[in-house]
Amino acid sequence: MDNLKIVVIGAGIGGLTAGIALTQAGYEVEIYDRVRELRPVGAGISLWPNGVKVLNRLGLGDRMAKIGGIMNRMEYRTKTGELLNTIDLMPLIHEVGQRPYPVARRDLQMMLLEAFPGEVKLDHKCIGVEEDDTGVTAFFENGHKARGDLLVAADGIRSILRTYVLGEEIEPQYGGYINWNGLVPADEELAPQDHWVIYVGDHKRASMMPVAGDRFYFFFDVPLFKGIPANPDTYKTELKEHFAGWAKPIQTLIECFDPYAVARPEIHDVGPIDRYVKGRVALLGDSAHATCPDMGQGGCQAMEDSLVLTNYLMTTNLGVEYALKRYEMERTERANAVVQKARKRAEQIHGKDPTVTQQWYDQLAIEKPTDVTNAITKVITAGPLH
Repeated sequence: MDNLKIVVIGAGIGGLTAGIALTQAGYEVEIYDRVRELRPVGAGISLWPNGVKVLNRLGLGDRMAKIGGIMNRMEYRTKTGELLNTIDLMPLIHEVGQRPYPVARRDLQMMLLEAFPGEVKLDHKCIGVEEDDTGVTAFFENGHKARGDLLVAADGIRSILRTYVLGEEIEPQYGGYINWNGLVPADEELAPQDHWVIYVGDHKRASMMPVAGDRFYFFFDVPLFKGIPANPDTYKTELKEHFAGWAKPIQTLIECFDPYAVARPEIHDVGPIDRYVKGRVALLGDSAHATCPDMGQGGCQAMEDSLVLTNYLMTTNLGVEYALKRYEMERTERANAVVQKARKRAEQIHGKDPTVTQQWYDQLAIEKPTDVTNAITKVITAGPLH
């Protein structure tokens, strides 16, 4: 279909990637976001090859390589530092034809913003949509209206437009743990610069992975009740308590991070839901399938959505609603499976059933590295770009 005008709500990873893909396809795209200033949520993200391949397809491969960290190996260690398993990632890279890239979220968002040729209109909170036979209109709190042939709802885990598509409100579900994350200068005392190191024990995790600019993206996971107030003044004290007796690199990491530059989300997911589309409105990214970050697939799935949506619009002349239905069929099957798999993994890692978590620890010590890379490869190659 030619000459479509598309309204995108949300300027996160999904909204911006969709904006770039749809613009490259020759469509007119306007992106709106409710925030006054774009500040990414969280310090870093691991982009596995299925997400990177979408960026390659959009001509952003070189830019991505500049901001991504070089990660050649994964290491699992016990909380006291004994090596459980070391996993060479090169076989995976050769199998799927692309490196994974851990990346600072700010770097990724800035790269996508620069690559989107249109204007991103900030301080526009979408409060509703109306459809008719010829198009869809978005209404904003500030009185602005935007009309297009279709609307892409990339408005995140607490999406307003998801309620419109589903006809009911879906509350994000608590994943059972809190995650502290940030960036620190890379240092051999913390971890080798090309390694992703994960310490596990007591149903908790502490992890570091390389990003560009000689930095590590780190995170700490602790299974806790929801609703504990967040106060950067106490982050270090809290983490010293939660990780008392853990290996020296973990103590060094707690000493060296800046608590005021740390994000502390309570981890939630959404779904699986059985509808991503209503008429001319399509959910994309976290609004459709927010995912526990335990597989590193949240951002990747939003990128896949963008590519698949664009492909269906470009390759049919049966109308917008037909293209969106095809998008929905393909993406509900793929992304919902990832949501379920990531939640199961979150529960396995964080002690929902302590016996299951202990079995995982035991398995890590004896697992063949190729079993780990094969499992990751399977997830990657189930996407649209094999």
